[in-house]
Amino acid sequence: MGKQKLEAQFESVLARGDQAFVPYIMAGDGGMEETEKRLAFLEACGATAIELGIPFSDPVADGPVIQAAGLRAFKAGTTMKKVLGHLKAHPRQVPVILMTYFNPVFAYGLEKFAADCADAGVDGLIIPDLPIEEEEVIAGELAKCGLALIRLAAITSPKDRLKKIASRSEGFLYAVTVTGTTGTRTSFHDNIEDYLAFLSSISRVPVLAGFGVSSPEQVRRLTRYCSGVVAGSKIIELFQNGETEKIRALVESAKQQAAPNQL
Repeated sequence: MGKQKLEAQFESVLARGDQAFVPYIMAGDGGMEETEKRLAFLEACGATAIELGIPFSDPVADGPVIQAAGLRAFKAGTTMKKVLGHLKAHPRQVPVILMTYFNPVFAYGLEKFAADCADAGVDGLIIPDLPIEEEEVIAGELAKCGLALIRLAAITSPKDRLKKIASRSEGFLYAVTVTGTTGTRTSFHDNIEDYLAFLSSISRVPVLAGFGVSSPEQVRRLTRYCSGVVAGSKIIELFQNGETEKIRALVESAKQQAAPNQL
């Protein structure tokens, strides 16, 4: 379980020639019963892992689609404890990654949060407002519980900083492809190919591109330079619109893509 489960999953997916696809949904968007249906659907589609967001009042990394999903989750009464309780009651084969900001973790209690995540079957954490200079406040607790702390790399960061982030990566390295918040995009940063290729050359774990991924064409383009993608806003939009087959097609677009070292 935990980091070992997540890393074994990536190893298995990449070994068979596929690229990784990690969809994001907001926990409690439509209620926890709807969240369970979405988790089961994404697992059945062949998602490598699932990123599950925790609603927060000040989601600085999130664009309008995910912010709206968080508000819907709040209205449904979603809390961290309810999400962890649900995950514990509904174990999954696919790895589950929680995306949360640091304030809810701090309010929960660092040691208890890590222990309860492990007990609930969580495999990794993404905490976007926790810089590497301050991550030791929680990294030790997560490590004791065998949980992966997934770091984010910004395309605007200098190479020395990217190397530092890559050296600490667990599970996978989350390569942010845009400047700004989450949300669907028609284009990415001008230097996206060089950026992803550089991260792939220095990272000890798979590099996944995220923020703005919204089409099979974008998946195929980005996975020429890294090991997979994360998609959130588009997944939420498609679920809201009942377009689940488009979600399936997006997940499947990562299969049988050429690995970076095969180009």
